[in-house]
Amino acid sequence: MGGEVMRKWVAVCVVAAAMVVVSLMNVAEADPQVPCFFIFGDSLVDNGNNNNIASLAKANYLPYGIDFPRGPTGRFSNGKTTVDVIAELLGFDRYIPPYATARGRDILTGVNYASAAAGIRNETGQQLGGRISMSGQVNNYKTTVSQVVNILGDQDSAANYLSKCIYSVGLGSNDYLNNYFMPNTYSTSRQYTPEQYAAVLIQQYSQEIRVCVPSFLIY
Repeated sequence: MGGEVMRKWVAVCVVAAAMVVVSLMNVAEADPQVPCFFIFGDSLVDNGNNNNIASLAKANYLPYGIDFPRGPTGRFSNGKTTVDVIAELLGFDRYIPPYATARGRDILTGVNYASAAAGIRNETGQQLGGRISMSGQVNNYKTTVSQVVNILGDQDSAANYLSKCIYSVGLGSNDYLNNYFMPNTYSTSRQYTPEQYAAVLIQQYSQEIRVCVPSFLIY
């Protein structure tokens, strides 16, 4: 009796596993759910933008990337980042390229502007050397938008295309770790209470988003 139940359970598991494999194959073969994916952030999602700038915040060497198919790429992880996984789930057949290497029609699938040590405030992370702050990433996005207009032929086509894209924006932790919590290097902890500093960051973050919003439509 027990053996029969076990055989049925194994059969159910095999069928379920087969269904999952078929489902994943269908996702892989289908078109992406969105045409493009744009990413703004810091080391949590940087995939190579800091590789060739004068910075201590780099990850293009082992053991970083030890579990990634192409080895070290600039990702601050042993393998995929969260946005890599999201790109897979959205149906993209390759990961979103970093701004540093994105060229030509590759930008039509999206661009990753993230930079390790970057923050909302421009001075954040400066003790580590070069990095691309939030404002710098927004400016790079504006450049990309202009390139998309050139590729698609006119602003209306570009606006329609970009309106269907997904945008991921995640910065702010370095404004504490590599700014506010380093009183010997930065003055922000003497200038602001924790509450005031949080409010300043939110205000600056909102300003950058407002600057970028027209570009989401067309710049």
